[in-house]
Parts: sequence; C-alpha cells; structure tokens
Amino acid sequence: MDDPVTQLPAPPPLNWAVAEDDLPRKFPNRDVFAQHLEQLFPQIEGGLSPLRGGRDAAEQQLERMNAKRYGRSRNHLDGAVTQLSPYIRHGVLSLAEVREAVFDQLRQRRQQREDGATLIKELGWRDFWQRMWTGLGDQINDNQEELNTGHDPNSYGRNVPDDIRTGRTGLACMDRFQADLVETGWLHNHARLWLAAYVVHWRRVHWKAGADWFLRHLLDGDPASNHLSWQWVASSFSHKPYFFNRDNLERYSQGRFCTDCPSAGCCPFEGSYAQLENQLFATPAASHDTGGTHGRGRGATFARPSAATARPKR
Repeated sequence: MDDPVTQLPAPPPLNWAVAEDDLPRKFPNRDVFAQHLEQLFPQIEGGLSPLRGGRDAAEQQLERMNAKRYGRSRNHLDGAVTQLSPYIRHGVLSLAEVREAVFDQLRQRRQQREDGATLIKELGWRDFWQRMWTGLGDQINDNQEELNTGHDPNSYGRNVPDDIRTGRTGLACMDRFQADLVETGWLHNHARLWLAAYVVHWRRVHWKAGADWFLRHLLDGDPASNHLSWQWVASSFSHKPYFFNRDNLERYSQGRFCTDCPSAGCCPFEGSYAQLENQLFATPAASHDTGGTHGRGRGATFARPSAATARPKR
C-alpha cells in the first residue's frame, strides 16, 4: 500500500500581504540578491551559499541521487553523497518522499533492496533524531551523561577559539572545513566529524560551543541531530569519545590537504590511534574513526550513536 504521506497534494503558496518593511520578493538575479543581503546584514560572515533552495532545486537533486553508489562511497569526501539534507531540514522534501524515490530507483535499475539499505538507514536516523528531540526538548542542550574522556568538564573552553572560527589554524584541512561551513552552509559529514573532534578533543572546547557554531552556519542544521551528534563526538552521548588520525583523514580526503599543509611537518593528527588516545584522553579506550560505522550520510546532519546508546537518556 502506498504511504499516505506521499499521496498528499502540494500545499498552495502562501499569500502574504506585502508590507512596506518587507524584503523584496523578486530580484533580477542572484548577484543582486546577494548584494542586497550584504547591505542589510554587513556583519554576517560569508556570502550567499551556492546551494539553491526551492522545490525545483530539491527535485533536481533528488534525481541526481544514486543510492547504490552512496552506500559504497559516502565516507569519502568525493563520494556520492545526496546533498538532500538542506531540503529535508526545511521541509521541501519529506523523509517519506526520499524513501520512495530510493525504492523507485532500485526498481527502475533492477537493483536489490540491499543496494539502497545504507541510505534508507540514514533516513531512519534522521527520524530518530527528531523523535529524540520530541522526548528531550531543551535537554538536548545538556550532557546526556558524564564525559568519558577522563577530563574535568570544567576544563573545556566555552567559546570556539578565533583561529578556528576564522579559519586561521594553520591546518589546511580544518581551515578548508571552516571555509566550506561559512561560505556554503554545508559540509560533508566526515568533515563535520573531523572538525568537531578537533574542536572538542585537540583544542579542549566544550561541545555546546561547537554545536552552536555549526548551527549558526549549517543550512541543514537542526538542534536535534546537530547537538546530539556533537555530544556523540564528545562522549556525553556515547560510551567513548570519537577521534581520528592523519592516516584516516588522508585516506578519505584523497590526501588533498596534507601535501601543501603548512603544518605537515608538525601535524597534531600524526600518530597511531594508541598514541593519540594517550595524548588526548585521561581515560583509555576511545572510539576512533575507521571510516566505517562512524561516518554519517546526508540523511542526517552528523554522526549517530552506537546501538547501545541509541535511546533517550532521561
């Protein structure tokens, strides 16, 4: 039986009356629109995102989706991610609609359901975050459990350092991720994980400061998946903190950052997982990035907890 959600007609456009202080509704082109926004909000970082909004753009992106390739390559920065998350976040596409599009694609290409399983699971995680938010409410802003890093929670800074926030860390990877975040409002999920781990574990900044920073810029960011995922990295929503090393970053970024990085000779991510674990945490047995189960897809904003922690903390 067809899902009734997918059978609902599209709502008519809202017919708001025009007020004198309203923003103009029509512009000759995006450049004029961008200039208008810069005049209105001169203090805002970054320009107009290259990501286009609206139903037409969402449908075009949905057509470009390749569920099978997504499952095989999503952890790589050049992998076949869907980039549907901004449209899902703002209700332009529903989870049910994306799910049905995946099933339709598998049928048309005579592929097996297993070929779309990874993407379908990611849609499920997106729904999970929202249900968590429904249950927790504003408590998503609080630690769901004690940190498992061995460090005093009061030892974490409460502000994102200026060099991270402005992209001047001297680390080519982190500075590029910052630029993408601010200039486009979107980051590949593996980049989100790496940047979050750097902020929390290498720079010892409280996860809430990083989560608020992300939420200020991400076009697909919502408090549910964003904040709870930062907690997953920090270990206040997981039994282990998440971290990575240089080998992992090079593998899944195809080495694009390390060759010309000004910090290549003194990379803070250099070393085995055991060495970094001893360096970063007072308590051993942290969760490191293998590029497998810890990477997240585009159906949700960030990382998911393990099965053992995938439940509301009351």
